Amino acid sequence: MRKFFEKYKHLFEKGGKYERWYPVFEMADTFLYNPLHRTKGTTHLRDGIDLKRIMITVVVALIPCTLMAFYNTGLQANLAIAGTGAENLEGWRHALIRALGVGYDPNSIGANFFHGALYFLPLYIATLAVGGFWELLFSVIRKHEIGEAFLVTSLLYPLILPPTVPIWEAMVALSVGLVLGKEVFGGTGRNFVNPALFARAILFFSYPAGITGDTAWVAVDGYSYATPLATQSFAGHINVTWMDAFLGFIPGSMGETSALACLFGAAVLIYTGIGSWRIMVSSVAGLVIITGLFNVMGSDTNYMFSLTPDWHLVIGGFAFATVFMATDPVSAAYTDKGKYYYGFLIGAMTALVRVVNPAYPEGAMLAVLFANIFAPLMDYLVMRANIARRAKRYAA
Repeated sequence: MRKFFEKYKHLFEKGGKYERWYPVFEMADTFLYNPLHRTKGTTHLRDGIDLKRIMITVVVALIPCTLMAFYNTGLQANLAIAGTGAENLEGWRHALIRALGVGYDPNSIGANFFHGALYFLPLYIATLAVGGFWELLFSVIRKHEIGEAFLVTSLLYPLILPPTVPIWEAMVALSVGLVLGKEVFGGTGRNFVNPALFARAILFFSYPAGITGDTAWVAVDGYSYATPLATQSFAGHINVTWMDAFLGFIPGSMGETSALACLFGAAVLIYTGIGSWRIMVSSVAGLVIITGLFNVMGSDTNYMFSLTPDWHLVIGGFAFATVFMATDPVSAAYTDKGKYYYGFLIGAMTALVRVVNPAYPEGAMLAVLFANIFAPLMDYLVMRANIARRAKRYAA
């Protein structure tokens, strides 16, 4: 394989027959081996890690959440079918399940994984194709290498969507999110907001019916089941146990339900130095402090005021957003002190959106986007304060 790449490399280099398609050749070579362009000489700081290895590490950290997306999506669907019956189910998914004899037994791990895969995989393949198309197009036009970041974006995106979202709507929203949220600013490394979150926001505001409502969270036509946050907001109680919420056996976006899976991802990202523990810790602190204050204040008309911090940490998308979205090294704060402010803002904004605006009980994703916008300002203020302190020391 190495000889094959070396033999045809000259055709894609400057002046070669396929010079225009060099980004495609470089992507394949970099993915299989090492980057073609590496820092050399004695005047540069060099590192053993590159963008490819960073993205692979994030994918490894996402494995538990992805497995939960398979299992829990199928579990919730099979539980609903067990209560309503499977006689009148139509569509290619159910035809395939019946043809293979998999069944709908919620006690069968295989049946749950298979049923969930029929919802997650088509969405993932579609988003991977969309992400690859836009990355390839802009790389060829700009004549620069293809960044592996789109592989992670294409995995993160379906994980933060409900199982019943129409695939074409998800593809349209992702296209708008990638182009307006990343590519127009220069591509990978130059986006000021998280592209996957920005695409989800586009989907939420453009096609709200596909991503909201009680019927969006369980992959069974006509079956209505609200998320725990929604149940708390309009009924004042949560219809699942805390442990089920912690483990992830609840309705919700496919990859966000398990706080335990997110903790595994946090351990991987912190150990490898790719995810900032400062952001994660301060984000949790912001959520706990603000929701604790709301508990003290109380309310006779708003049930969300009574939801304790330990529940806020395990339901909704807060854990996933804190570990995988808030720590995006491009759109997050860069300075150490800035990371504390940035993370605390995410936790505080999540609490405010959830509690003060009960019509929209989930707030973690919007909180991260809001903090993305203010991250450069936080870094600027931290650096200016540091310069002012150094000037005072110098004067003294």
